[in-house]
Amino acid sequence: MDWEELHLVQLLARHGSLSAAARALGTTQPTLSRRLDAFEQKTQQKLFERQTSGLVPTAACLSILSALEQMEANALAVERRLAAQDDALAGTITVTSLDWLGDYLLAPILTRFAAAHPGVTIHLLNDARRFNLSRRDADIAFRFGSFDQSDIVERKVADIRYGLFAMQAYLDRFGHPNATGDGHAIVELAEVPVRVSLSTWLKDLLPDARVMLRANSIRSQLSAVETGAALATLPHFLAAGRDGLVSVDVGVAAPVLSLKLGVHQETRNLPRVRKLLDFAVSQFAGLRPKLNPPS
Repeated sequence: MDWEELHLVQLLARHGSLSAAARALGTTQPTLSRRLDAFEQKTQQKLFERQTSGLVPTAACLSILSALEQMEANALAVERRLAAQDDALAGTITVTSLDWLGDYLLAPILTRFAAAHPGVTIHLLNDARRFNLSRRDADIAFRFGSFDQSDIVERKVADIRYGLFAMQAYLDRFGHPNATGDGHAIVELAEVPVRVSLSTWLKDLLPDARVMLRANSIRSQLSAVETGAALATLPHFLAAGRDGLVSVDVGVAAPVLSLKLGVHQETRNLPRVRKLLDFAVSQFAGLRPKLNPPS
């Protein structure tokens, strides 16, 4: 019985289906199904009930999951400590962010860093999922809000100001929104934990406005607003200066979200990671006037 077999059981329980686990592992559902069948035959234990909704762990499976989690934690600790012995400024760094932050802020910063360090390759993953830095799903994460793992070191790198924006053509047609937003249309950001403050602010600001579109990305909101058919809450860094797009002063303080980076306490000792952290912090420092302009 080797770790790969046991790790497969852990991943299947974590993802809840063969298809989801296959995507995470970069393999196929039939391959994982065969591996699971072989392991169950080898151990003479039924570990999962196959249902239309996915895989349901049996009592036998549940009885070993905590031990598997500890085995994984120990294996990852060994991996991180061995990696920390690598003092070369070379290798791969995986960075995770979300939506427009990765596209418009991080991609240029990371490209400049990689250009200055030819031995480094960076993988940028823009995804709303919260990657587990303890499991090395990523090396560095940039996100709004705090990190909830005790072994993650976090640092605030910027405050990002949002505001209400519309095309000038929209305001010429519908006028400035009144106290309730009656007669106006808005594009709303789909509610996920880090974005609740944005959607709540807009709802409180214009409670009677028609929600014309709900989107799960800032880029989609921006594209919708640029049609001239609605208002939306957008980051000043992205919206200010775009042709025809103007900030709508509503006399209410706009949301300011703190952007933080997180890195595992052992991963940060890798020279290439430490160098990138310092570089990113310095780059964000230079962007502060654009990210959080005076209200």
